[in-house]
Amino acid sequence: MKDKHTGSWPIMMKRVGSIALVAALAAAPVACSPSSSTSEAEAGQDFIRTVNVEVVTVARTDFTSYVRLTGEVEAMNDVTLSAEESGVIERFFLEKGNFVRRGEPIAKIRDTVLRAQVEEAIAAAELARERYERQRRLWEEEQIGSEIAYLEAKYQADLQAARVTLLRERLERTTISAPISGIFDERYVDAGEMVAPGTSVARVVEVDRVKVTGGVAERFAASVSPGDTARISLDVLPNQEFVGVLGYVGSVVDERNRTFPIEIVMDNPGRAIKPHMIASVEIANRRLRDVFVVPQDAIQRTEDGYQVFVAADRDGSLYAEARPVRLGPMYGNRVVVEEGLSEGDQLIVRGQQLVETGNRVRIVNEAEFQAS
Repeated sequence: MKDKHTGSWPIMMKRVGSIALVAALAAAPVACSPSSSTSEAEAGQDFIRTVNVEVVTVARTDFTSYVRLTGEVEAMNDVTLSAEESGVIERFFLEKGNFVRRGEPIAKIRDTVLRAQVEEAIAAAELARERYERQRRLWEEEQIGSEIAYLEAKYQADLQAARVTLLRERLERTTISAPISGIFDERYVDAGEMVAPGTSVARVVEVDRVKVTGGVAERFAASVSPGDTARISLDVLPNQEFVGVLGYVGSVVDERNRTFPIEIVMDNPGRAIKPHMIASVEIANRRLRDVFVVPQDAIQRTEDGYQVFVAADRDGSLYAEARPVRLGPMYGNRVVVEEGLSEGDQLIVRGQQLVETGNRVRIVNEAEFQAS
């Protein structure tokens, strides 16, 4: 029944009372459990991030750095044989590509005329020697004749003997022989062609040993010396590495490219290396013993220098710990750490970008790291 003074007021009061009751019931659990917020805070404090990492154990080892350059293979000896006498090439004793030993004949120049001249000179020399012997006996034993006649006879004998020697030498030159052992690589004339002194006839190349020539940057002048070892590889001979020795180091820097020349001597097993091939050369220029060598990827740059992360043991758990380090020489992906590490440290080499000092870490192998 509607109240004449209040109208609908009793209904509104009921609704307000219901809302207050619901609010009170909703707040009741909080009021009844004062420790719930404390438990959540403690749980947040107990959570520590764990990161999977790969590590290597730091140990002392030897370190070698190299000077890298590109070189060109050259024959150890590359000789062009030229004619020393005029005449017609009579024949070649072997074919191109054959191996020839030092002193072995390669080609022959027709020697008919020279051979006749030698025989003539021998006869003239024998006559001159006979005249000299007779004149000598007359002059020395019987004092017959004059001294000038005796000297003239002696002179003629010596002259004819020298002429024989000269012609025999020229006769020997009609045979063109190899001055070195190597491959008969090129023939510049054919049999039947006329040649003159100085005409190129053949080429012999020594390839049982070869040399690699190149230029080293001037900043390495103090660290490269004759006798140093070098590693050589060629793109045309993959998976093969050759070792050579520096036989020559230039004394003058080229003004155009600021390099000085070198020559590396190396064996050529099977003659697989050909002159004018391009070679990649690494010359050992620094050797250190008993040093800490780590992968360069493990190094991080900071505002103050460089640092690494190690997995440090604290109460049976492993935690990431940053270590500032001082670096030494580096080569490839390896760098020497001069200060900041100790033998036996567990150096983080994968996952170091994901950790901070204090993070808990778990050491895994490569497969596990990839899976994570």
